[in-house]
Amino acid sequence: MAFKLKIPQRKNNGGNGGGNQKSRAIAWFAKDPILRISLAAFALFSVLVLGVFSFFFIKYDRMIEERFRGPVFTTSARIFARARTVRPGDHVSARELASVLGRAGYSERERESPIGSYKLLSSGIQIAPGPQSYHAPESASIQIHDGVVDSISSGNGPLAAYELEPVMVTSLSEAGQRTKRQLVSYQDIPKVLVNAVLAIEDRRFFQHGGVNYLRLLEAAWIDVTHQAHRQGGSTITMQLSRAFFLSPEKTFKRKLTEMMIALELEQKFSKEQIFEFYANRIDLGQRGSFAISGIGEAEHAYFNKDLKDITLPEAALLAGIIQAPSALSPYRHPERALERRNLVLDSMVETHAITKEEAEKAKATPLKLAAPNVEASDAPYFVDLVRDTLVSKFNEREMNEQAYRVYTTIDPDLQKAAAQAVDAGMKLVDAQVTKLRTKRVKKGKKTETEITPGPAAQVAMVVMDPHTGEILALVGGRNYGVSQLDHATAKRPTGSIFKPFVYAAAINTGVTGPITPGGPAPASNGDPASAAAPPQDSVFTPVSMVDDAATTFAYGDQIYEPRNYKEEYHGPVTARYALAMSLNNATVKLAEEVGYDKVSDLAKAAGITSVRPTPAMALGSYDATPLDMAAAYTVFANAGQRIAPILVNSVRNTKGEVIENYAPEKKSVLDPRVAAVMTNMMEAVINSGTAAAVRGMGFTAPAAGKTGTSHDGWFAGYTSNLLCIVWVGYDDYSDIHLSGAQTAAPIWAEFMKHAVALPEYSHPEGFGLPAGVSSVQLDKATNRLATPSCLETYAVAFIEGTEPKDTCDQPLPPNTLASAPNGALPGEGEKDDHSVGKPGEQKKGFFGKVAGFFKGDKSPPPAPAKPKGDGQPPQ
Repeated sequence: MAFKLKIPQRKNNGGNGGGNQKSRAIAWFAKDPILRISLAAFALFSVLVLGVFSFFFIKYDRMIEERFRGPVFTTSARIFARARTVRPGDHVSARELASVLGRAGYSERERESPIGSYKLLSSGIQIAPGPQSYHAPESASIQIHDGVVDSISSGNGPLAAYELEPVMVTSLSEAGQRTKRQLVSYQDIPKVLVNAVLAIEDRRFFQHGGVNYLRLLEAAWIDVTHQAHRQGGSTITMQLSRAFFLSPEKTFKRKLTEMMIALELEQKFSKEQIFEFYANRIDLGQRGSFAISGIGEAEHAYFNKDLKDITLPEAALLAGIIQAPSALSPYRHPERALERRNLVLDSMVETHAITKEEAEKAKATPLKLAAPNVEASDAPYFVDLVRDTLVSKFNEREMNEQAYRVYTTIDPDLQKAAAQAVDAGMKLVDAQVTKLRTKRVKKGKKTETEITPGPAAQVAMVVMDPHTGEILALVGGRNYGVSQLDHATAKRPTGSIFKPFVYAAAINTGVTGPITPGGPAPASNGDPASAAAPPQDSVFTPVSMVDDAATTFAYGDQIYEPRNYKEEYHGPVTARYALAMSLNNATVKLAEEVGYDKVSDLAKAAGITSVRPTPAMALGSYDATPLDMAAAYTVFANAGQRIAPILVNSVRNTKGEVIENYAPEKKSVLDPRVAAVMTNMMEAVINSGTAAAVRGMGFTAPAAGKTGTSHDGWFAGYTSNLLCIVWVGYDDYSDIHLSGAQTAAPIWAEFMKHAVALPEYSHPEGFGLPAGVSSVQLDKATNRLATPSCLETYAVAFIEGTEPKDTCDQPLPPNTLASAPNGALPGEGEKDDHSVGKPGEQKKGFFGKVAGFFKGDKSPPPAPAKPKGDGQPPQ
């Protein structure tokens, strides 16, 4: 049976029902103006958003391309210290030497560092400089037994000494920004530091695409609910985009821009590159007047260590202070810094970077910070002088861009000792100044204590090798962060440290002939082996008599009236006594007898160029800088030869190739015999004269020196291997009313005590006498040659042929100047020198005994002296 099925057809009005429905819908939309406008607005908005996005995308893309096209950070020339020298007999361990080499860039594995490598041995250390080393690539072996260097040898045989690789001190700051930065690569950043930063700053850094939306929403919610900005929500990439491209203002617009740039950075760079940029860019506080930028510089600034040696507590501290470097400074706010560090450690436990036990152990570790004294590590005044030296020859931008290596003369150990001595010594100076300014004032029926306000005393110290001219340490002020004025290069009246040049001009007659005032200047470079000395009775010697009496000196139509300390006069005294006790009138009288022009010529040859041949010159009324005086004193400390100061030994490129080597200028100024006699006379200043308190402070090594007082306090002194000048005074040129023995000499002694304890400067030798100079024993009572019948004697150096001929037991000729009890010095210093500031002015003050205990002068202090030129008759 067949069935027929009839399928019903949908009525579609002509078979096109679907199309008609669409047409009706379109017609309906077309007839509705609201929908038309909405659709157009949406389309327009979409195009606008796309256009704006494209505009800013292209804008920021170009901005990023421009910023990262060249070097991301400005490179800097690096400043290296003087190479440390190791000698047999030095007390040092192999691990100590390895630490020094490690800080200099050496690796423990061969060929891992182009600077060099080392290998620790059971009997010492093997050192192999690399192709970029400061030294020639010749290996050396240092044998050490029980902490003492036994021997040093190379492939060519035994060595008397070996110079280690110089250690980097600092880098030159970025031009105009006073920023210190040591660039590090991601591979060089220890994992513990990466983990610490991520734990506190951005835990999902390696997972998100530049913006952590969940954290951002959480931060926004907290800000809204608390009606204050408490959460940032910024990822490391967003922080980097803000640091490189945006201002710190907190606005919605800036946040959107920050997010957009972060997204683009994530597209252009790997996570490791972004973290590296961040690690080198972040601000981590202030050191002196320099901003600390990047973790490499921060590890050096806060811990004085290389980044590879960072510990867990140190890593947590650095990561913690990223949030607010000033408010969390471990120097100014140690409690806050410690609390923040411990929070980072807890965060690292939460991210499973460390265990709870490791965190607790790290929390128990105290803050072990490097000394905050910038001078002790960065030597900023020294570095500024180095820059001045370099920019006279090199283009500063080129020098930084090519990362030149500047090998300087500074010794880090001596710099540290200098900074510490200045810090300790200026506290004593401040105490004395406060005492001078403290008065008891009667107010009504009550008596109150008032401290008169005034300027803070400033300081300068220059430490020099007197035989090479190398500046080994330099302090230009007490706080570089407060003032960048370098007092080591500031001119001041030299006071009595100028007096040795008066006596040297007189002693020079033992070489050149009798004193003839106004005659030609004496020869300056006599040979000790040359012609015989002039007749004894026609020359000046250390025991020649000088009349120390109140005298009025005429110079042209001017009158000059110097005064001794407390207006005490000693009558006829030996030259040795007059210098040791710094007698003003005797010194001016001697300058007059020698000839002011001869003294002036000698001083100018030594580098004190401002002097003029006047009576006031003899007491140091003319200006010179501490650096000038250091160079001038090499004439005495270096056998009559002046050595110009140098701060740089060599400039090299990154491959170790020499760009420029430096050598000091040398000039013969004084006969070596005269220099030796002057050193012997200045030994008496320290042993028994105005600087005897130096011995009381515990400095016992052989040394020579001179105190000085003008408006300021000075001390100039030297051993066989170190020369040091110290100045203390006020910037406004007012009188400090304290002597050089009270202010500068204690700082000098404190420094020298630490210096002679260092292996390289320990056991300074006594001052030997050159050919043509002999040491003679004299009788204290008569200043004649001693015989067994003379009970008390003392030794004096003479140019051969000028010694006394008579003995102590011979009768004195008639009409001879009475034998002076003031020939030999007392066993201790009893007075201090006070150079006259102006004609007729009496200088008052204190004499410092030991470590801050001073005996006061009951006379009223002098009136403030006038600025420059005070003490000199009008010219």
